[in-house]
Amino acid sequence: MGKMSVELCGIKLDNPIIPASGTFGYGYEFAELYDINVLGSFSFKGTTKDARFGNPTPRIAECTAGMINAVGLQNPGVDKVISEELPKLKQCFNKKVMANVSGFSVDDYAYTVEKLDGEDQIGWFEVNVSCPNVHGGGMSFGTDPSAAAEVTRAVKAVTDKPIIIKLSPNVTDIVSIAKACEEAGADGISLINTLLGMRISLKTKRPIIANTMGGFSGSAIFPVALRMVYQVSKAVNIPVVGMGGVSSAEDVIEMMLAGATAVEIGAANLVNPYICRDIIAELPSVMDKYGINDLSEIIGGAH
Repeated sequence: MGKMSVELCGIKLDNPIIPASGTFGYGYEFAELYDINVLGSFSFKGTTKDARFGNPTPRIAECTAGMINAVGLQNPGVDKVISEELPKLKQCFNKKVMANVSGFSVDDYAYTVEKLDGEDQIGWFEVNVSCPNVHGGGMSFGTDPSAAAEVTRAVKAVTDKPIIIKLSPNVTDIVSIAKACEEAGADGISLINTLLGMRISLKTKRPIIANTMGGFSGSAIFPVALRMVYQVSKAVNIPVVGMGGVSSAEDVIEMMLAGATAVEIGAANLVNPYICRDIIAELPSVMDKYGINDLSEIIGGAH
């Protein structure tokens, strides 16, 4: 069997498969369905300084080959995550986990990362400067190189753990933002978060989502994600975590050839909760089919 392990920012993963933040809760919900220790890691639900109820409903709209969501970072806040969510996670997952952190100011990001820094199980911080459906935070930092760099510097100052900055595709030049984050000290880049989209109800003749617009995800966005992963991985000298419409073992291989060290799977988890487990099981035969002996050797192979 081919070698599936990869190294992400100095931490070894048994395989490159990581369920994406917001689609896998805090892990224990999926542990009721299968042994989640088969995963490389996972990125837990976006966590903020204070508890958030999220956006008004309806928050979800279906569309061809994907979905639109405007959940709005609903979460119990960092203190409850530490006191309630992480102890439950520890009982069912024995690997390092990725902490996804969001904020509405530079201080918010730094506060939340510093709070979580003492948790042994957290291996990396995935700092989300790219949420398209929260007013006044998230994407406002991710669309400007200097703002993204400022967040990067602030979180790097409060932890020695690897910082992976999660970027938005809703920009003209994603490469300049990635390079600004690298120069500010980022240890890795993850991309892409959702594209901005909307649906209108023909019955009510109004937007379906209460927030009007939301994040468009699903297999329809895969070619856009692949292109951006390719561009960014060519431009930076730090690892890239690729995501966006990934729903098969073949997609994982394609993402890695584009330059991804690890691959996150998001919307597909909501369609099939076993998708990550199944992709991991299928990877050896797909590797064999394409003559791949070691996944770490194909990273950026299409450059």
